Amino acid sequence: MTPVSRKPIIVVIIPAFNEENSVGKVVGEIPMNWVDEVVVVNNNSNDQTAVQAAVAGATVLDEPVQGYGRACLRGIAYAQNRQQKPDILVFLDADYSDYPAELVELIKPILTNTADMVIGSRALGQRQSGSMTPQQVFGNWLATWLIRLFYGVRFTDLGPFRAIRFNSLLALDMRDQTYGWTVEMQVKAAKQRLRSVEVPVRYRRRIGHSKISGTVKGTILAGYKILTTIFKYA
Repeated sequence: MTPVSRKPIIVVIIPAFNEENSVGKVVGEIPMNWVDEVVVVNNNSNDQTAVQAAVAGATVLDEPVQGYGRACLRGIAYAQNRQQKPDILVFLDADYSDYPAELVELIKPILTNTADMVIGSRALGQRQSGSMTPQQVFGNWLATWLIRLFYGVRFTDLGPFRAIRFNSLLALDMRDQTYGWTVEMQVKAAKQRLRSVEVPVRYRRRIGHSKISGTVKGTILAGYKILTTIFKYA
Protein backbone atom coordinates (compact mmCIF):
# COMPACT_ATOMS: atom_id res chain seq x y z
CA MET A 1 0.00 0.00 0.00
CA THR A 2 1.12 3.54 -0.71
CA PRO A 3 1.08 6.42 1.76
CA VAL A 4 -1.90 8.76 1.64
CA SER A 5 -0.71 11.76 -0.44
CA ARG A 6 -3.47 14.11 0.74
CA LYS A 7 -4.68 14.80 4.25
CA PRO A 8 -6.08 11.45 5.39
CA ILE A 9 -9.72 11.15 6.34
CA ILE A 10 -9.81 9.74 9.88
CA VAL A 11 -12.97 8.63 11.64
CA VAL A 12 -13.06 7.62 15.31
CA ILE A 13 -15.60 5.02 16.46
CA ILE A 14 -16.49 4.83 20.14
CA PRO A 15 -18.84 2.06 21.33
CA ALA A 16 -20.63 3.23 24.47
CA PHE A 17 -22.92 1.55 26.97
CA ASN A 18 -23.94 3.60 30.02
CA GLU A 19 -20.92 5.90 29.97
CA GLU A 20 -22.61 9.25 30.64
CA ASN A 21 -19.91 10.33 33.08
CA SER A 22 -16.98 9.66 30.79
CA VAL A 23 -17.93 9.77 27.11
CA GLY A 24 -17.90 13.57 26.96
CA LYS A 25 -14.36 13.64 28.38
CA VAL A 26 -13.22 11.10 25.78
CA VAL A 27 -14.71 13.01 22.86
CA GLY A 28 -13.42 16.31 24.21
CA GLU A 29 -9.79 15.12 24.33
CA ILE A 30 -9.64 13.70 20.81
CA PRO A 31 -7.25 15.83 18.70
CA MET A 32 -9.80 17.15 16.20
CA ASN A 33 -7.15 18.76 13.99
CA TRP A 34 -6.36 15.18 12.95
CA VAL A 35 -9.88 13.76 12.89
CA ASP A 36 -12.77 14.34 10.47
CA GLU A 37 -15.54 12.83 12.56
CA VAL A 38 -16.08 11.21 15.94
CA VAL A 39 -18.87 8.63 16.00
CA VAL A 40 -20.28 7.42 19.30
CA VAL A 41 -22.40 4.29 18.99
CA ASN A 42 -24.91 4.35 21.82
CA ASN A 43 -25.29 0.66 22.58
CA ASN A 44 -28.65 0.42 24.38
CA SER A 45 -27.68 2.79 27.18
CA ASN A 46 -30.34 3.67 29.74
CA ASP A 47 -28.60 6.82 30.93
CA GLN A 48 -27.55 10.11 29.29
CA THR A 49 -24.69 8.67 27.23
CA ALA A 50 -26.17 9.78 23.91
CA VAL A 51 -26.90 13.27 25.19
CA GLN A 52 -23.43 13.79 26.63
CA ALA A 53 -21.77 12.49 23.47
CA ALA A 54 -23.80 14.86 21.29
CA VAL A 55 -23.06 17.83 23.57
CA ALA A 56 -19.35 17.05 23.23
CA GLY A 57 -19.66 17.22 19.44
CA ALA A 58 -19.86 13.60 18.38
CA THR A 59 -22.15 12.07 15.81
CA VAL A 60 -24.38 9.70 17.78
CA LEU A 61 -25.71 6.44 16.35
CA ASP A 62 -28.06 4.05 18.11
CA GLU A 63 -27.45 0.31 18.24
CA PRO A 64 -30.27 -1.03 20.45
CA VAL A 65 -28.98 -4.61 20.62
CA GLN A 66 -26.14 -4.84 23.11
CA GLY A 67 -22.76 -6.16 22.09
CA TYR A 68 -19.34 -4.53 21.76
CA GLY A 69 -18.72 -6.00 18.33
CA ARG A 70 -22.25 -5.16 17.22
CA ALA A 71 -21.67 -1.50 18.12
CA CYS A 72 -18.38 -1.48 16.21
CA LEU A 73 -20.07 -3.01 13.16
CA ARG A 74 -22.74 -0.31 13.33
CA GLY A 75 -19.99 2.31 13.24
CA ILE A 76 -18.29 0.64 10.28
CA ALA A 77 -21.55 0.52 8.34
CA TYR A 78 -21.95 4.24 8.94
CA ALA A 79 -18.40 4.89 7.72
CA GLN A 80 -19.09 2.91 4.54
CA ASN A 81 -22.05 5.15 3.76
CA ARG A 82 -20.20 8.43 4.26
CA GLN A 83 -19.87 10.55 1.14
CA GLN A 84 -16.15 10.77 1.87
CA LYS A 85 -14.95 7.31 2.79
CA PRO A 86 -12.36 7.27 5.58
CA ASP A 87 -8.77 6.26 5.02
CA ILE A 88 -8.28 5.24 8.63
CA LEU A 89 -10.64 4.12 11.38
CA VAL A 90 -9.66 4.51 15.02
CA PHE A 91 -11.46 2.54 17.73
CA LEU A 92 -11.53 3.91 21.26
CA ASP A 93 -13.45 3.00 24.40
CA ALA A 94 -15.85 5.42 26.06
CA ASP A 95 -14.76 4.83 29.67
CA TYR A 96 -11.84 7.31 29.72
CA SER A 97 -9.28 4.61 30.49
CA ASP A 98 -7.27 5.47 27.38
CA TYR A 99 -5.64 8.82 26.59
CA PRO A 100 -7.37 10.08 23.42
CA ALA A 101 -4.54 12.50 22.60
CA GLU A 102 -2.32 9.47 21.93
CA LEU A 103 -4.32 8.92 18.75
CA VAL A 104 -1.59 10.91 16.98
CA GLU A 105 1.04 8.32 17.90
CA LEU A 106 -1.34 5.50 17.03
CA ILE A 107 -1.86 6.58 13.42
CA LYS A 108 1.76 7.48 12.65
CA PRO A 109 2.84 4.01 11.45
CA ILE A 110 -0.08 4.03 8.97
CA LEU A 111 0.68 7.53 7.75
CA THR A 112 4.32 6.62 7.18
CA ASN A 113 3.29 3.43 5.39
CA THR A 114 4.98 1.10 7.84
CA ALA A 115 1.77 -0.56 9.05
CA ASP A 116 -1.80 -1.36 8.05
CA MET A 117 -3.02 -1.90 11.63
CA VAL A 118 -1.75 -0.45 14.89
CA ILE A 119 -2.64 -1.77 18.34
CA GLY A 120 -2.23 0.48 21.34
CA SER A 121 -0.44 -1.79 23.79
CA ARG A 122 -1.12 -1.29 27.47
CA ALA A 123 1.48 -3.98 28.21
CA LEU A 124 4.21 -1.89 26.58
CA GLY A 125 2.97 1.40 28.00
CA GLN A 126 2.42 2.76 31.49
CA ARG A 127 -0.55 1.36 33.41
CA GLN A 128 -1.98 3.09 36.44
CA SER A 129 -2.19 0.78 39.43
CA GLY A 130 -5.57 -0.95 39.45
CA SER A 131 -6.42 -0.01 35.87
CA MET A 132 -6.43 -3.67 34.82
CA THR A 133 -7.54 -6.59 36.96
CA PRO A 134 -5.19 -9.57 37.41
CA GLN A 135 -7.52 -11.67 35.26
CA GLN A 136 -7.32 -9.07 32.46
CA VAL A 137 -3.52 -9.08 32.57
CA PHE A 138 -3.37 -12.88 32.54
CA GLY A 139 -6.06 -13.15 29.85
CA ASN A 140 -4.17 -10.78 27.56
CA TRP A 141 -0.95 -12.70 28.10
CA LEU A 142 -2.60 -16.06 27.37
CA ALA A 143 -4.47 -14.81 24.30
CA THR A 144 -1.43 -13.16 22.75
CA TRP A 145 0.69 -16.23 23.49
CA LEU A 146 -1.86 -18.41 21.69
CA ILE A 147 -1.96 -16.02 18.73
CA ARG A 148 1.81 -16.28 18.45
CA LEU A 149 1.63 -20.07 18.75
CA PHE A 150 -1.11 -20.59 16.15
CA TYR A 151 -0.59 -17.64 13.80
CA GLY A 152 3.09 -16.79 14.17
CA VAL A 153 2.47 -13.12 14.95
CA ARG A 154 3.64 -11.46 18.15
CA PHE A 155 1.25 -9.17 20.03
CA THR A 156 1.42 -8.10 23.65
CA ASP A 157 -2.16 -6.89 24.07
CA LEU A 158 -5.73 -7.04 22.78
CA GLY A 159 -6.15 -3.37 23.62
CA PRO A 160 -9.31 -1.61 22.38
CA PHE A 161 -7.42 1.56 21.34
CA ARG A 162 -6.41 0.77 17.76
CA ALA A 163 -6.17 2.15 14.24
CA ILE A 164 -6.52 0.41 10.90
CA ARG A 165 -6.69 1.28 7.24
CA PHE A 166 -10.34 1.31 6.28
CA ASN A 167 -9.88 -0.86 3.19
CA SER A 168 -7.86 -3.36 5.22
CA LEU A 169 -10.61 -3.53 7.82
CA LEU A 170 -13.29 -4.19 5.21
CA ALA A 171 -11.16 -7.00 3.79
CA LEU A 172 -11.13 -8.70 7.20
CA ASP A 173 -14.91 -9.22 6.97
CA MET A 174 -15.45 -8.72 10.67
CA ARG A 175 -18.31 -10.77 12.13
CA ASP A 176 -18.05 -10.99 15.92
CA GLN A 177 -20.80 -9.12 17.73
CA THR A 178 -19.68 -9.42 21.34
CA TYR A 179 -16.48 -9.94 23.32
CA GLY A 180 -14.39 -11.52 20.56
CA TRP A 181 -14.19 -8.40 18.41
CA THR A 182 -10.64 -7.29 19.19
CA VAL A 183 -9.08 -10.73 18.96
CA GLU A 184 -10.98 -11.52 15.73
CA MET A 185 -9.44 -8.43 14.14
CA GLN A 186 -5.94 -9.46 15.21
CA VAL A 187 -6.11 -13.10 14.15
CA LYS A 188 -7.69 -12.24 10.81
CA ALA A 189 -5.02 -9.59 10.26
CA ALA A 190 -2.41 -12.27 10.96
CA LYS A 191 -4.02 -14.69 8.51
CA GLN A 192 -4.17 -12.01 5.80
CA ARG A 193 -0.59 -10.95 6.58
CA LEU A 194 -1.43 -7.33 7.28
CA ARG A 195 1.48 -5.30 8.57
CA SER A 196 0.60 -5.02 12.24
CA VAL A 197 2.58 -3.10 14.84
CA GLU A 198 2.06 -2.05 18.43
CA VAL A 199 2.74 1.30 20.04
CA PRO A 200 2.89 1.84 23.82
CA VAL A 201 -0.14 3.62 25.26
CA ARG A 202 -0.92 4.76 28.78
CA TYR A 203 -3.88 3.32 30.62
CA ARG A 204 -5.71 4.56 33.71
CA ARG A 205 -8.53 3.44 35.92
CA ARG A 206 -11.78 3.83 34.06
CA ILE A 207 -14.61 6.07 35.16
CA GLY A 208 -17.44 3.95 36.53
CA HIS A 209 -17.80 0.20 36.75
CA SER A 210 -16.66 -2.23 34.06
CA LYS A 211 -19.48 -4.28 32.57
CA ILE A 212 -17.07 -7.08 31.63
CA SER A 213 -14.04 -7.35 33.91
CA GLY A 214 -16.04 -5.92 36.80
CA THR A 215 -18.22 -9.03 37.07
CA VAL A 216 -17.40 -12.72 37.35
CA LYS A 217 -19.91 -13.58 34.64
CA GLY A 218 -18.53 -10.96 32.27
CA THR A 219 -14.95 -12.10 32.83
CA ILE A 220 -15.80 -15.74 32.16
CA LEU A 221 -17.87 -15.00 29.05
CA ALA A 222 -15.23 -12.69 27.63
CA GLY A 223 -12.43 -15.18 28.29
CA TYR A 224 -14.39 -18.01 26.71
CA LYS A 225 -15.22 -15.96 23.62
CA ILE A 226 -11.65 -14.78 23.14
CA LEU A 227 -10.23 -18.29 23.36
CA THR A 228 -12.83 -19.84 21.08
CA THR A 229 -12.25 -17.09 18.51
CA ILE A 230 -8.52 -17.81 18.47
CA PHE A 231 -9.16 -21.52 17.89
CA LYS A 232 -11.97 -20.87 15.39
CA TYR A 233 -9.76 -19.15 12.82
CA ALA A 234 -6.59 -21.15 13.45
